Amino acid sequence: MTPEELSAAISACLTEAVAAGEISVEVPDTVRVDRPKSREHGDWATNIALQLGKKAGMAPRDFAQILARRLAEVPGVGAVDIAGPGFLNITLEAGAAGELARTIVEAGAAYGNNQALAGHVVNMEFVSANPTGPLHIGHTRWAALGDAISRVLRASGASVTSEYYINDAGNQMNVFARSVYNRIHGLPVPEGGYPGEYIKELGEIVLAENPGLKDLDEAEAIPALREAAYKAQLEDIKKTLADFGVSFDVFFSETTLHEGGAVADAVARLREQGHIFDQEGAVWLRTTDFGDDKDRVLIRANGEPTYFAADAAYYLSKKDRGFEEKIYLLGADHHGYVNRLKAIAACAGDDKEKNIEVLIGQLISVNGAKLSKRAGNIIELRDLINWIGADALRYSLARFPADSPIALDPEQLKKNTNDNPVFYVQYAHARSAAAARNAAAKGVTREQFDAALLTDATENELLAVLGQFPSVVAGAAEFREPHRIARYLEQVAGAYHSWYAATRITPVADDEAIAPVHSTRLWLNDAATTVLANGLELLGVSAPERM
Repeated sequence: MTPEELSAAISACLTEAVAAGEISVEVPDTVRVDRPKSREHGDWATNIALQLGKKAGMAPRDFAQILARRLAEVPGVGAVDIAGPGFLNITLEAGAAGELARTIVEAGAAYGNNQALAGHVVNMEFVSANPTGPLHIGHTRWAALGDAISRVLRASGASVTSEYYINDAGNQMNVFARSVYNRIHGLPVPEGGYPGEYIKELGEIVLAENPGLKDLDEAEAIPALREAAYKAQLEDIKKTLADFGVSFDVFFSETTLHEGGAVADAVARLREQGHIFDQEGAVWLRTTDFGDDKDRVLIRANGEPTYFAADAAYYLSKKDRGFEEKIYLLGADHHGYVNRLKAIAACAGDDKEKNIEVLIGQLISVNGAKLSKRAGNIIELRDLINWIGADALRYSLARFPADSPIALDPEQLKKNTNDNPVFYVQYAHARSAAAARNAAAKGVTREQFDAALLTDATENELLAVLGQFPSVVAGAAEFREPHRIARYLEQVAGAYHSWYAATRITPVADDEAIAPVHSTRLWLNDAATTVLANGLELLGVSAPERM
C-alpha cells in the first residue's frame, strides 16, 4: 500500500462515515499522511481528526475513534491507534507494506510521477545570459535549478516550456561587434568593449567562414560581424549548456520583439488597459499602482523604447502563447525587477500573485576557482564542468534552496567518500545495480514475490522511505524546491545502505537453496534502484551502474 493509496482509503472511510450519519463534515480532496517521528508509533500518521473534529462539532478524539473503527477494516491495515488529542497512527500489515516494492518496479521510470499540477501551463525562463560572452559561474546555479524545477513540474503533471530569452538587441550588440572587429584588425579593445580571449576566438571563427569580412570597411563590417559573432557565441552557449545536461524548448530573440512590432503593440495594448500616461514627451507605464517603487518609462522622449518596454512586450508574448503561469529565475542583483515585472502582469490584466512568479537566487562561490584565461574576468561554466564534473555541480547546486548562498568545496565534491553527498547517492544506485547483477549470477530472479516476507526492520524503513517519493516530487514542484529531491535521495541512500548491510539477496552458501525471500528482496533492491535513478534524473544527474 502506497501513501497515496492509504490517503485514498482514509478519504473513503470519511465519506462512508458521512453517508452513515456518524459525522457531518465536508470531506477534503486529499488527506495528508506522514511518517511518524518514532517508528514505534506505526508506519504512517494523520492529523485529519484534529483538522475536521471541530468542524464536525465533535471532540477530535471522538472523531478519531469513528474513523479508526472504519480504517481498521481496510485490507492491508494492521492496526490503528489514537494518540494525544486525536492523532491516528497506522500500522500496515507486512504484506501490504511490502507490496510497494512490486508497485515501484512495475511502474519503472514513471514511479514518482503525479498529477498534483495537472492542467498547469507554465513558461519557465532561466539563464537568459547575454550572447556577448561565455556562460559563467553566476549562470551555473540557474542552469541547474531552472532545469531541475522544469523536470519536477513536468513530473507533477504540468505542461512546461523551458525558455531562454536572448538579449540580442540594443547597443551592447554593437559594442560586441566592434570588439570583434578591433581584435581582427589588431586594434585596442574599444571603450566599454569586451576584452577576453574568446573575442579573438570568435573573430577567427567568423573569418574562417567569411574571410572577406576582414577587407570590408568598418561601417560595412560591423553589421555582418554582429550577426556572425552573435551566432557563434550563441552556439558556444548552447554547447556548454548541453555539456551541463540542460536543454531549452525555446530560444526567444529580443530582436524579434522590435522587428515584429511587438513592442509598439504592447504599448498600445497597455494604453487600452488604462495604465499608460504621457509626460515630458515620454510614454510611461503607471506601475506604482501595483506595488512598484516608481513609474517606468516605456518610450523615451526621443522615440527609442527602453529595456522595460521589451520586458512588457515579452511578458505579453508569453501570455499570447497561452502560458497561464510565467516563472522567471533571476540573479541576486535583480531584486528590483520583482515588483516591476509583477506590475507589468497586473497592467496587462493578469493576477500578479497567480500568473507570474519571480524567483531570486543568491550567489555561489567555489573555493579555489580561477578566472577564465579565455574570458579574462570571469569563472567560466565550462571550466567548472571540466574541473568538478557536471554531476557533482548539478547535484550540489540543486541541494540547497535558491535563496541561500552556497560555497562549494571542489575537493570534497571529488572525493569518493560518504561525506560527499553526490557520491553517497550515486554509490547507493551503483551498489543496488551491482547487487542485481550478483543476484542474476547466482540464479536469483524476480519470478517469486511474497510481500509478507519483508519483515526485517530495515526493510520496513526502506519501504516507508521509498513510498514517500511521489509526495516529495509533488512538494518540490509546488514550492519550486528541487533541493527536496536531493535531501530525500540521501535518506533513500541511507535506508538502502542499512538494509544492504542487514539482509541478503542471495543465499549465504553456494549449496543453499534459493528461497522466496531472496526473490522478494530482489524486488525491493530493484525498487530502490528505480527510485534512486528517477530522483537523480529529476536533478539532471546520472545514475551510474558501476563506480
